[in-house]
Amino acid sequence: MQRPSLKPKKASNSELFSLRLEHATSKRVRYSFCYEGGCRPEPMALQIALESLEGIKSARVNPALNNLILEHEGREPKEMESAIKGVLERVSLRGKACASKDSCLVLREEIPSSGGVVRAGTSLLLEPFLKNPNAKLGAAAIGSTPIVWDGIKDLFEHGLTSKVLEAMAVAISIYRQDFRAANSASFMLALGEYIEEATVYKSDDLIKELSKPQVEEVWIEKHQKGRIETILVPIQEVKSGDIVVVGAGEIVPVDGHVMSGEAMLNQISMTGEAEPVRKSRGDRVLSGTVVEEGRIKIWAEHVGDETTTARIRSYIQSSLEEKSSLQLEASKMADGLVPITLGLAVLSYVVSQDLTRLASVLQADYSCALKLATPVAFKASIGSAGKMGIIIKGAKSLEALHEADTFVFDKTGTLTKGELEVIEVHSFSSAWDETSILNLAASAEEHYFHPVAQAIVKAARKREFVHMHHDEVEFIVAHGVKTEIEGKSVVIGSRHFLEDDEGIDFSSHQKELKGYLSQGHMPLYIGYDRELLGVVMLKDEIRPNAQETLERLKKAGVQEVVMLTGDGEEKAKEVAESIGVDRYFANLLPTQKAEILERLMKEGKKVAFVGDGINDAPALMKAHSGIGMHKGADIAKASADVVLLRDDIAAVADAKEVANATLAKVNGNFKATLGINSAILGAAALGWLSPVRTALLHNGTTIGLLLNALGGVKIRDPKEL
Repeated sequence: MQRPSLKPKKASNSELFSLRLEHATSKRVRYSFCYEGGCRPEPMALQIALESLEGIKSARVNPALNNLILEHEGREPKEMESAIKGVLERVSLRGKACASKDSCLVLREEIPSSGGVVRAGTSLLLEPFLKNPNAKLGAAAIGSTPIVWDGIKDLFEHGLTSKVLEAMAVAISIYRQDFRAANSASFMLALGEYIEEATVYKSDDLIKELSKPQVEEVWIEKHQKGRIETILVPIQEVKSGDIVVVGAGEIVPVDGHVMSGEAMLNQISMTGEAEPVRKSRGDRVLSGTVVEEGRIKIWAEHVGDETTTARIRSYIQSSLEEKSSLQLEASKMADGLVPITLGLAVLSYVVSQDLTRLASVLQADYSCALKLATPVAFKASIGSAGKMGIIIKGAKSLEALHEADTFVFDKTGTLTKGELEVIEVHSFSSAWDETSILNLAASAEEHYFHPVAQAIVKAARKREFVHMHHDEVEFIVAHGVKTEIEGKSVVIGSRHFLEDDEGIDFSSHQKELKGYLSQGHMPLYIGYDRELLGVVMLKDEIRPNAQETLERLKKAGVQEVVMLTGDGEEKAKEVAESIGVDRYFANLLPTQKAEILERLMKEGKKVAFVGDGINDAPALMKAHSGIGMHKGADIAKASADVVLLRDDIAAVADAKEVANATLAKVNGNFKATLGINSAILGAAALGWLSPVRTALLHNGTTIGLLLNALGGVKIRDPKEL
């Protein structure tokens, strides 16, 4: 009976899809679905949404067959349909531009089936024991029909492909009643396809792991009936600003800062650090990390889709939907070699009049190894880098990083730690000593978590911090903070903020300030009762492994390292010479960074830019390869091609080495595929190889190359550096 169409009628906006029950047991159900206009949902997003439904243990999505397979807790199928339809309606549809298999690389959600291997293997084992020719034919037909049928479908849908050649080879062997050759070829083809699919499935492990929903409910503090209570709420209800409580054995569900408590956090899933890290008040924590010991209260900064885990998942999923130029070149070459293989097969038959030789040549093609080994290598390397705390947003990003010959660093937060430290405190009032000024500043700043505030509070605590009672603190973005103590104003921030906005006179202290500023440190001005009370000088130290990282980049093929900074000429020169920078640009405004990158690119350089600030986003986007630092602004990370999850500049060199090793592996596999398969093809054309031996050599080579690609790349352990 002909299967009825699943395509819905155009009735209303709600009828964007159809859903039909195909099969059900007490714990398992299978539905088929179809979207209007041939669009498809994101498979991973659909799987995650389905697994979040009540009563659903697991979900699998087969985008090729439009099937949903759900493991449930004994619910009736009709009870689930409404919720499933709601999910299908919510999940964003993929555009028609992504409907083509050639334009999108879809995540393999279905566990590869070994049914074809078992079927072909059974036919191969039975063949020697069957005496009746018709029985031999029947066994061969059972084992080879799927391969022949796939070849026929490919011929009509896509034209001449490698599957068409394979189907022709098997069909010729059956026609010649060489059932052993037909069964052997079918078995090797089925085994090769299974291993290829399993390899692709395996290469998506990191993506599947990061895509799993990790936390369903969290504990938060709420003010109820005049008292603070800790209540359990669904993760979806957590908002920015909530206080989240996390104890031993629990996963941190949000990005934020520790408000109180201490804990040892395992961050290996996010940063690659194997050793637990101690976190206490003021420290930043990331979603997806695990509390091993202790209990902390976290001020939630990013929740839901804005968390680091969610954004990483988005980065990696999107990275799989693009192909590098090498991948496209390999795919194009594979398609172009199919007619050549067929032509050689026909020529060998014309010369020899031997169908065996014809079948042998048809068994040898380049398509599988060329088309699969390259993307698997890229995906495996992206996975390996992810485990090292380096998120590479796709094959194109990896390729661009490999090609980069000039690395440009924005100094602050990249070559330097980005963690300010109080160097000096200067008082302009005999009534206030250094400690008192620090206590005043820390009392106002302790409610905030920006680097300046944390540095002030840290320095005050070293001097036995004594809190000064003050009124409510007002935070003025990019300027500073304001409050009052006993009716007198306290203003802390930049000179522009104090002098221009608050009218505080600096003229009587110009000489002292000029001397303090000559050392190149960052000033933080303190105003009290509308007078300049003092200035705190802060310093951002150069990372201890900055020089070694630049040396590793040079060894990895980088020709020039450039530093950009707003510092004066003298300070910039000192830093550049101390760590081995080749060229530097000083006294820069934020808007000038992208201009310098454009100038370097006009010189013919392939530029990689490393930055972390909001004003770095244009430069990160303009560069051939943009690298966003761990503590960078969200917009910088979103604009970057590579995002570092660990606060270590050595990760920049790690990323470059991963890119180089990946491209070396891809090029090696590419050359091996052409060389080995050309030799097999030539031997088959000369009649030196039977169809069985050709299939064995060809599929064995493909499997070997895929396993090599799946192995990813290995570089030095960051902890050894």
